[in-house]
Amino acid sequence: MASAPKQHLMTDGLILRDYDTVAEADRFIAILTRDKGVIRATARGARRVTSRSGAATQPLCYAKLSLIPGRDKYIIEDAKPIEVFFPLRQDVERLALAQYFCELALSLCPSDTPAEDHLRLLLGGLHYLAVGEKDPLLVKAVVEGRLLCLEGYAPDLSGCAHCGREDVPLYFSPTAGTLFCGDHVTAGDALAVSAGVLAALRHVLYGSFERCFAFALPTADTAALATITERFLLAQQQKTYKTLEFYHTLRTEGI
Repeated sequence: MASAPKQHLMTDGLILRDYDTVAEADRFIAILTRDKGVIRATARGARRVTSRSGAATQPLCYAKLSLIPGRDKYIIEDAKPIEVFFPLRQDVERLALAQYFCELALSLCPSDTPAEDHLRLLLGGLHYLAVGEKDPLLVKAVVEGRLLCLEGYAPDLSGCAHCGREDVPLYFSPTAGTLFCGDHVTAGDALAVSAGVLAALRHVLYGSFERCFAFALPTADTAALATITERFLLAQQQKTYKTLEFYHTLRTEGI
């Protein structure tokens, strides 16, 4: 008895990474999809110049996909680019930050389950990096902070964890994920948080998803916000990211 044909999956997704394959013409990729979260897929012949799916299966391309489920990965039957974020490829620092976003997605986003908000967040971050309307550090802070919240790592920013006060200078502990006032701060990793930075952090983590990028800060406060979200992410994940280290190298060298 013939087996039933496999059901196609029609979805859209962001190409996060491609991997080396034995077949030189094929492309093995990781994709953050709207309907299935992070999946692995093979685009047969995608590296050939004549391939119809070549452009749509490159990293940082957002594409409309037709997928056939396989035993341990999907086969890409068809792929059409929706957005390629071309300006990112013209700025090495923004490109490095975009690659960091993709590494975060691979580490944090769910697999085999819908991930619409995760995809919207990554696409929003790449959009603002590409158009250059916002400080890249602000975009970085939003992606880091909101992605952690989507995965259940939201910190408690309601006030000092001991006394509840909010009307005094406060400090944030990335390890504890809580605020402390000056009288009760004991965490060795605690960072001073100004009122403006705390308001921005609350907006990023607790505000409307649709408006999480809709704010601005002075340059110094933006840098402070990005430091807080990064250290919180690294403390909660207890791992390093090679793309983040490379991004910091570029900033240090002023490239």
